[in-house]
Amino acid sequence: MNNPKKDNNYWKKVLTPEQYHITREKGTEPPFTGRYYSHYEPGLYQCVCCGSDLFASATKFDSGTGWPSFYTPFSPDSIDTSTDTSLGRARTEVTCKECGAHLGHVFEDGPEPTGLRYCINSASLNFTPVNK
Repeated sequence: MNNPKKDNNYWKKVLTPEQYHITREKGTEPPFTGRYYSHYEPGLYQCVCCGSDLFASATKFDSGTGWPSFYTPFSPDSIDTSTDTSLGRARTEVTCKECGAHLGHVFEDGPEPTGLRYCINSASLNFTPVNK
């Protein structure tokens, strides 16, 4: 959950303006501009705010949308979802379960085995490679 000790002033100090806008103000980055949209190195993607493991590279796929896309989260306990009607239509928002950071949205047009597409902003993620 959101840590009550970490208010907006804290996040503004530790995040870049883009990271703050996306994770704390529910913004988005333009498609095909994020550092991870075409990144396929083996490893784990973590929350840029709290470091929680969110997605594994093994579940990443090229959705053609310009954002990093995954078909399942790292763990069912790593994310939360809620209804977002900010654009006048219902979408499912994805947030970090640990700190509440906005990550992106999930859609039901992904590949098997889940049929889901977690469309995530690069600016909400950090990446840790794994050694082969």
